[in-house]
Amino acid sequence: MVGLPDNDARASNETWRPWEHSHVTILRNRLARVALIVLAPLLIAGCGINTIPTKDERAKAAWAEVQNQYQRRADLIPNLVETVRGYAAQERQVLTEVTQARAAATQVKVDASTITDPAAFQRFAQAQDQLTGVLGRLMMIQERYPDLKSNQNFLALQSQLEGTENRIAIARRDYNAAVQDFNTEIRTFPGALWAGTVHRWAKPMQTFQASAAAQTAPSVNFDTPAAPSVNMQTTPAPAPAPTPAPAPANP
Repeated sequence: MVGLPDNDARASNETWRPWEHSHVTILRNRLARVALIVLAPLLIAGCGINTIPTKDERAKAAWAEVQNQYQRRADLIPNLVETVRGYAAQERQVLTEVTQARAAATQVKVDASTITDPAAFQRFAQAQDQLTGVLGRLMMIQERYPDLKSNQNFLALQSQLEGTENRIAIARRDYNAAVQDFNTEIRTFPGALWAGTVHRWAKPMQTFQASAAAQTAPSVNFDTPAAPSVNMQTTPAPAPAPTPAPAPANP
């Protein structure tokens, strides 16, 4: 203030200092709260709290793709069976096995919880592997029926089935990779810490295993028939007849 002595100016400033200090404190507290609100999600995300749910969703999406491809195969089988029956009605056993295996595979109820239930997952995998086996025998029938082998409808169905089997193999591979990633996350640090606290619902998931037929290598017999044994033992030569003594000379 102009014209006031130095003591009065100092006193005037001391009167305003408490207000200024309070204003700065309030401003700092507000900035700290804003910074906490902005940084807290980043800090939590950086600690890996969202990793388990993310990998869980990825594994479930891969599982859904596996189911989709198996259903695609099941939808192809009725038309394939009818086509084969038209040319190879006498192959009743194989046709019946395929129909029964398809029914068994489609009757196994599965959902998102199946992948964490070892018994339910095993039932599903076994039913699908059994269907794969009988389908292989069905496709081999064509070799005995040239008319079937050249039928356009059969060829189209065969091509679709082969494409579906390839998709199934890829879907199973991708699913196993996603499950392995998820299982590793919940068993290692820091994922194991979150799985034991925040994400207690997280359970290890099941993976597809190669079927017994796929694990068994084809047997190849390299044995050749044994040659007849040759008796190397020689028969001893007969002893020479004794030489007769010379007759005595006549005197």
